Amino acid sequence: MIVLRLPGGLSLRLHPRALVVGSAGVLLALTLGVFAIGAGDYPIAARDVLRVLVGGGNPADRFIVTELRLPRLVTALAVGAALGLAGAVFQSLTRNPLGSPDVLGVTSGAATGALVVVVAGGSSVALAGAAAVGGTLTGALLYALAGRSGVGGHRLVLVGIGVTAILTGVNGWLLTRAPLMDAARATLWITGSLDGRGWANALPVLGALAVLVPVVLLARAPALRLLEMGDDSAAALGVPVRRVRAAALGTAVLLVSLAAAAAGPVSFLALTAPHLARRLTRAPGPNLLPAAALGAALLVAADQLAQHAVAGHQLPVGVVTGVLGGGYLAWLLAGERGGRR
Repeated sequence: MIVLRLPGGLSLRLHPRALVVGSAGVLLALTLGVFAIGAGDYPIAARDVLRVLVGGGNPADRFIVTELRLPRLVTALAVGAALGLAGAVFQSLTRNPLGSPDVLGVTSGAATGALVVVVAGGSSVALAGAAAVGGTLTGALLYALAGRSGVGGHRLVLVGIGVTAILTGVNGWLLTRAPLMDAARATLWITGSLDGRGWANALPVLGALAVLVPVVLLARAPALRLLEMGDDSAAALGVPVRRVRAAALGTAVLLVSLAAAAAGPVSFLALTAPHLARRLTRAPGPNLLPAAALGAALLVAADQLAQHAVAGHQLPVGVVTGVLGGGYLAWLLAGERGGRR
């Protein structure tokens, strides 16, 4: 165990293996990002990409890197990190490996907010804002139904499944009410896509990460680790259970909502990244930093696969994360049934 003493009497406890996994995840995400920037119809060598990133390079390379490809990459990194971190918080709060914003209905709520704007004929900016509002309101509804009474995480999952079913029906009805072209645009957004994303999409998620990551790591990570032992045990150890649950749930919902506003409700990433973090670190607790780093790396890799898997066509990144994440979940469940875990 590595303990970092911080100003103000705060401390950060890190397991060596978790630190290694988190650092490797960050390095992998950045390395994939350099090659992602260089890939495309106008290929750029990795050394030329690095030269542009430090302020050099020729004008053509600088334009392609900084204006066309870098904003998309930064959006992918920020959205992946936000979803990985939020998924780890959700799974820790619910004490359930299926506890993710996809299952609990937060991403469906973000989709509902966006579809309301589509039906009303709103702009893309309004669509992103409505997605953030829809996800946030869904999180507030979840807390009102399952969180205020201090009940355990299993009830939160059950309530979330019910909310997801309701919102899925509402979203289907909204799609039938939208004009044909707007419905097609909304369908692409609901699938999850990084196509055409710019700095305006990335900056809100980056800002949220800059503010919320230190808060979660320093103020909530120790309490979340204790909450995994159960509410009664955590309360006996001095954890204000209701306050911690409300703050952690609010943080995770905000991250998911802003991520959905930037790239749509990218499926299964918030479920898969924390699972991989736990398996690789073999450490107790929510493994917040490794989950965020692996989430960023996974989304960058999935976006590259979406762009180049089918010649002449670009798939929405949500299709790739859905296929790979669903396959991973099926393999995980099959492994549990076979007694391998």
